[in-house]
Amino acid sequence: MTQLALATLLTLTTLAADETAVPLNQRQARPSPEWLTGGVMYQIQPRAFTPEGTLAAAAARLPKLAKLGVDIVYLCPVFVSDDDMNLDHWSPRQKKSGMNNPRNPYRMKDYYHVDPEYGTDADLKAFIGEAHRLGMRVLLDMVYLHCGPKAVFLEEHPDFIQRDEAGNIVYAQWNFPKLNLANPQLREYLWKNMEYWVAEFGADGFRCDVSDGLPLDFWETARERLEKIRPDIGMLAEGRRREDQLKAFDLDYGWGFKWDNAAAFRKQWETMHAERPRGGAKFIRFIDNHDIANDAYDNRVEKAWGTRHVDAALALMFTLDGVPFIYNGQEVADTAKHSIYARLPVDWAAGDAPTGKARFAFCRQLCKLRHTEPALTQGEVVWLDNDAPEAVLSFLRRTSDEAILSVVSLSKEAKQVKIQLPQSTTKPGLDVLLADEAQVGDTPGSLALKLGGFGYYVAKLRSN
Repeated sequence: MTQLALATLLTLTTLAADETAVPLNQRQARPSPEWLTGGVMYQIQPRAFTPEGTLAAAAARLPKLAKLGVDIVYLCPVFVSDDDMNLDHWSPRQKKSGMNNPRNPYRMKDYYHVDPEYGTDADLKAFIGEAHRLGMRVLLDMVYLHCGPKAVFLEEHPDFIQRDEAGNIVYAQWNFPKLNLANPQLREYLWKNMEYWVAEFGADGFRCDVSDGLPLDFWETARERLEKIRPDIGMLAEGRRREDQLKAFDLDYGWGFKWDNAAAFRKQWETMHAERPRGGAKFIRFIDNHDIANDAYDNRVEKAWGTRHVDAALALMFTLDGVPFIYNGQEVADTAKHSIYARLPVDWAAGDAPTGKARFAFCRQLCKLRHTEPALTQGEVVWLDNDAPEAVLSFLRRTSDEAILSVVSLSKEAKQVKIQLPQSTTKPGLDVLLADEAQVGDTPGSLALKLGGFGYYVAKLRSN
């Protein structure tokens, strides 16, 4: 090695060491595309989204999502799933479902083709094209921790999955063969898979299943390669790894929030914000998704919580930082059984009932607010103390020239609450943006509100 090469290597090693020595919360997260961080995300679980369960049928419903105000469609896996009938290779909840269906959408057989259940490769291209025509982006769901026991690459590449010293397959958490990410050929195969869906089909990004189960450098390289094809690629991690927004991901799942206890909710937010890189505490905000709906089955969130509680949670999701996430059917207060293992569709007729109509109008109003009020996508979160901290959340979304107050009760009981305001806003004028059973009082230095059970109040502050 030449002296120059050695000096360069030592410099790079020193820089890397210096960087990792800096506490994570003092390092800077990667910048993210505005279409992702400023959007509204909607999850389509194909077996639930339409009675037909196909991409063509889903594409026909996309105009309704555009009308709602959705910007980003996250599509559950539509690639060829494994049809192996050996129950030893089924996940526990797959067996528990009683559907007797081997085709688990999260147990891949072929990463490069659409499962005939959902249509054809051309149907996926048409789906993405229709979404783009309507002004929406599409994230595809990639499952790279494991594969099915009959994956198409195993005959030619038996070393694409992990094996023990005796050559026996190593299984991941759900009884599926675990992919061998130590194999550079497999990594290349998977990176090219992602590039294929972006370059040939126009995918705008990916939701990465169980992302923490894969080495972070795999995702970092994937990001670098994808950005050469699409500089504004979007990456959502189904994970909790604190450093993944430094280079690889834009968003993580916001697991762990208590939607029935305001003090615990605020504490969780503050903890997650403090332990992440600067500008890297970016999460999707959700109360339902394909996993939650699948496991709740006969006691979906809408039934378990009730309409008012769900409405309050939606008001919070759309006014807090992060990206609000709507699960298919949530916009019509759907209560039908869902399963990722069988075709159990949304009860779209619920949208014609008073509750469904009200929910659709409410979600549409929330989407409009997010699109018209810059503070809701760009403003910092400033928590405001109140005298009912176990029940009520109160905070500002504040930019240099705008502030929006959000107050949400997570209690079924009516509450009278006094909210402490910053000194600079001791006597604000309030332009109400969104309110439910809220009455406003006038007290110096604070704001007095009377909220109904699961009530909410959102208003823009005016300087008097």
